[in-house]
Amino acid sequence: MKTTWPKLSFEEAQKTYETIHLWTQIVGKIRLIKTPWINHSWHVTLYVTPSGLTTSDIVDGEKHFQLDFDFIRHQLQLKTSAGETKSIDLKMLSVAGCYQQVLDALREVGIRADIYPVPNELENPIPFDKDVTHATYNPEHAASLHQAFLRAHDVFTRFRAEFRGKCSPVHFFWGSFDLAVSRFSGRDAPKHPAGVPNLPDWVAQEAYSKEVCSCGFWPGSEAFPSAAFYSYIYPEPEGYKEARIKPDQAYYHPELREFILPYNEVQGADDPEAVLMDFLHSTYEAAADLARWDRKALEQESFVNRRKAGRSAYKQLNKDE
Repeated sequence: MKTTWPKLSFEEAQKTYETIHLWTQIVGKIRLIKTPWINHSWHVTLYVTPSGLTTSDIVDGEKHFQLDFDFIRHQLQLKTSAGETKSIDLKMLSVAGCYQQVLDALREVGIRADIYPVPNELENPIPFDKDVTHATYNPEHAASLHQAFLRAHDVFTRFRAEFRGKCSPVHFFWGSFDLAVSRFSGRDAPKHPAGVPNLPDWVAQEAYSKEVCSCGFWPGSEAFPSAAFYSYIYPEPEGYKEARIKPDQAYYHPELREFILPYNEVQGADDPEAVLMDFLHSTYEAAADLARWDRKALEQESFVNRRKAGRSAYKQLNKDE
């Protein structure tokens, strides 16, 4: 069924996005220190919910708790297995205020969370406890972003279901502020060069220790000031950046080393889900074929049969004219 996708403007919503990004880092770091390590840092991620983003269940001794961003009621909510609840109003809330109120709320229910108070994956970050600069929350911008996450999550989940090899959940990385899903070939990858700002090199190197084809959605940043979908493979095989992909509006970004599909091309399409799925399929197929992945073993049989006819057309599309 076709759905209506919200309009997004990074230029108009930038300050709200930056503030929410830093709030999610605070909450994400609490999940990080309380959760056993899972490969590729999957233990740190947040998850999309009908009302926002959640840590899901976290264990602290005999107590379980979770932290939820609610972009409908515009609150950050704490819930525990003992029935305790706390709510923080997101309006007029600075990063420093969020940091203090979250830690206070946890202490009030007997939970201590001593996180490293410096944001990750950002240039020249301000420590959480000192950041009164980022304090913008426009409810309409937050609600529209959440609706975009919901739409993307649905398509990514259906795309994930077509793969029976190792595949990540559809999850939200608070370091890079993006929703992503990743497929793996099962083979080792060469050591990643790392170099991500304010992130230990070993974290990036472990995350990219296996061959991976990843796709996702982010709302934009100063370096790339526009909402977009992306798709890449590591390591990148020869010929990947020249591959013909769908739709025509998608392109290879040489600095990012990934294919980009502008969000507004999906949002404004007659069938947004179909346009996005074409992008996911064509970029994955280019990556998997050029890297010689064992697609028959990795993909669901129903998907393989369904795509056979289209695959020959795809190969013809990628031939030199």
